[in-house]
Amino acid sequence: MRKKIVLVFLLFFLTLSGIIAYDKLSIQSLASTIAAPSVIGQDTSGDPVRLKIPILQIDAAVERVGVLLDGQMDVPKKSDNVGWFDLGSVPGSSGSAVMAGHFDGKNGSPAVFAKLDELKVGDKVIVERTTASPLVFIVKGTRVYDPGFADEVFGQSDGSHLNLITCDGTWDGMKKSYSKRLVVFTDLVQGE
Repeated sequence: MRKKIVLVFLLFFLTLSGIIAYDKLSIQSLASTIAAPSVIGQDTSGDPVRLKIPILQIDAAVERVGVLLDGQMDVPKKSDNVGWFDLGSVPGSSGSAVMAGHFDGKNGSPAVFAKLDELKVGDKVIVERTTASPLVFIVKGTRVYDPGFADEVFGQSDGSHLNLITCDGTWDGMKKSYSKRLVVFTDLVQGE
């Protein structure tokens, strides 16, 4: 399942960068093979409900997001929330949990991750969960990417990581998207 997820995102980001071109039907077929995990009978006590970054004064609700029919990772519906990719790792478990947040709102106002680039190595990121104790992650680095970075962001399996993603670069009005992505990499230091 994890390989399918990485493949979907790798195809998505390679397609955006123009390295390969897939017709929409191919991406939809691939995306349709991945189903959201069932909540019935599943232990959801560790699911994230809030993301806090004290140094940036961020205290945001967490929305569950998956994959859109066109193969893209969904984004949070509200610009003040963050979206947890619930087809990947759960924060605190082995692997790379991923959360995305908007850089700005539809009217250009700052959104939840407007100041994400101000995080420094050693800063704390806290994930509150439904009924389990909070998890504390420490920033280990940041990096700005062109499209096509999925493997490094989604594919780490050594330890417990939380990777935060937002837009960066310049706005392209024709594509209705920013040219780069900022990723903050964190490691679990306290929790389960």
